[in-house]
Amino acid sequence: MNNSIRFKLFLMMVLEFFIWGAWLPLIFGYLPSLGFSPAEQSWILNAFPIAAIIGMFFSNQFADRHFAAEKFLAFSHLIGGLAMIGLVFTKSFWPFFGLMLVHCLLYVPTISITNSIAFAHMKDPQKEFGFVRMGGTFGWILAAWPFTFILVDWDKVHAANPQGIVSWIGTVLNNGLSGQPLQDATKYTFIVAGIASLLLAAFSLLLPYTPPKKAGEGGAETLAWIEAIKLLKHPFVLVLWLVTFIDSFVHNCYFNWAGSFLGASPQNGGVGIPGNWIMPVMSIGQVAEILTMFILGTTLKRFGWRTTMILGILAYPARFVVWAFFPQHKELIILVQILHGVCYAFFFATVYIFAEEHFPKDVRASAQGLFNVMILGIGVLVANSVCPLLSQQTFMHNGVTDFHHLFLVPLAAALAAAIGLALFFHPPVKTDRKESRPESAPAPTH
Repeated sequence: MNNSIRFKLFLMMVLEFFIWGAWLPLIFGYLPSLGFSPAEQSWILNAFPIAAIIGMFFSNQFADRHFAAEKFLAFSHLIGGLAMIGLVFTKSFWPFFGLMLVHCLLYVPTISITNSIAFAHMKDPQKEFGFVRMGGTFGWILAAWPFTFILVDWDKVHAANPQGIVSWIGTVLNNGLSGQPLQDATKYTFIVAGIASLLLAAFSLLLPYTPPKKAGEGGAETLAWIEAIKLLKHPFVLVLWLVTFIDSFVHNCYFNWAGSFLGASPQNGGVGIPGNWIMPVMSIGQVAEILTMFILGTTLKRFGWRTTMILGILAYPARFVVWAFFPQHKELIILVQILHGVCYAFFFATVYIFAEEHFPKDVRASAQGLFNVMILGIGVLVANSVCPLLSQQTFMHNGVTDFHHLFLVPLAAALAAAIGLALFFHPPVKTDRKESRPESAPAPTH
């Protein structure tokens, strides 16, 4: 793969995940400010996992087989970007939900489409994909930083009247919005995400031609989801699938509550981080993710699948212990964000690698789809349905969320998942034969 194509694929991944990273972190606190009920918030937040589930059964394979990948990417991000910008101009539930659903139904398939484009133009995917996919992590991190200059209390900046560029930047960075003004300004996250989507729509036309796949080509089975479900008859697959559900739920509890917790005043049990710094603080987790990925291979070789995954799961209760019991220690709260990288790399990334390495080639795509629908679909769906109720009803007293007891819920769930994995996950030993089906691996189910 020449450097020009490598750079284009890297930039494609940067923009792809910049879009998602721009609107997701702060939307959980924005929706209540519009007066939406917890049930209405859940419907809006669940547009993404609903799209992920539909993608498994229909849209991903439909797009793969009927359209040149780069053209589908351009169309999806054009319409999806316009829908995202439309969210800025509505505060009514049905238009908001409709626009979010349109965006997600078009965006979610592009996650796999960008992978397809990348793999189609690589000579050695094992060596080349890591660099290209890292662009997505950089994109998520980059999405946080424009808001240090957008979510700013400009009245205070003007009143301070800083002299010189250095003084002006310092004043801007130290005067982030908070409270209701922050909620009102969160709509700008949709503008930034929408503009990025439109940029990717245009940039997609510069990507190399990637023709549609024929049925059965590149793992695109006619009914891949049926093949995936059949894998659950193997106890170790079922156990890992159920643990993945719990971990996905816990993972999305973090996203549901992090913005509100970090931005809430210490008097209300929060950390009191200025609004323009909430997303950069959350992005520390993605920086740590990059660093953790560098040691993942060594960790897997030394500790094995189960122990590595357990370490990934235990990073969640470690973080929630700090959040629940030490919210007044702002520096510690920020530092513990590095555990997010351990959570993701040691569990979710390891699950994907496990499916790729452990299953024979002819059921590998089905196995990936099986866990993908849990990580991006069902686990998110349940979290987005339950979390608004927990934070705004069950653990809210006199209009203030009881973060201490709220965080004990995902803490307990993660501990249960780690114990379940330790006791019941016993994958068979994989032999060294690569292309033939290992005798210890599940037999092909089609």
